Amino acid sequence: MSQKSADQITVYSDYVCPFCYLGRHSLQQYQETREEALEIDWHPFDLRSQKRKPDGSIDFSVDDGKDEDYYEQAKENVRRLQEKYDVEMTLDIATDIDSLPAQIASYYVKQHYDTDTWLDFDVAVFESLWKEGKDIGDEELLVELAEDAGVAGDEIRSALDDEALRAEVREQFTEAQQSGVTGVPTFAYEGYAARGAVPPEQLERLVEGT
Repeated sequence: MSQKSADQITVYSDYVCPFCYLGRHSLQQYQETREEALEIDWHPFDLRSQKRKPDGSIDFSVDDGKDEDYYEQAKENVRRLQEKYDVEMTLDIATDIDSLPAQIASYYVKQHYDTDTWLDFDVAVFESLWKEGKDIGDEELLVELAEDAGVAGDEIRSALDDEALRAEVREQFTEAQQSGVTGVPTFAYEGYAARGAVPPEQLERLVEGT
């Protein structure tokens, strides 16, 4: 089971959000400056919750108000931050990938394995999408990534078929929204929060108040 650390930052994110990937690199850069470890308490967030059908699939025909101009601006911001944080990325937007399977698998690993195992899996999911352009909604890919992290593949298959676990993850989405999380990434520490792929120095101020 995952264990609470003495010093921990809460991170709300969705794997299909490029700014979550960039924000994690910013967080890693801040972590590397610290003498003491700062572990991640990850909470899943579904950017496409308003587009989901009752069966959990995405209805891509739903108008979310994001037009071509929105995505062009988002791509420009991704490229700017990619250069700023020196991050290797193959994609800048992933509009046709469903992250729900990856979030369910990651949530399972977080609940049943130690923090290092979860982090290995989490990083692998992010990199598979943003560095390699792979479909992180694919069960076999998630099984492969889990096995590389030391998790039995059959456990991931079972987790993805577990309706109770799926409902628990969706409840996590609801709880995040009820907590005031309206977008990701959101970094929270002791009652304070920062939203977006903020720079390492802003994360330092959030955590250390300096």
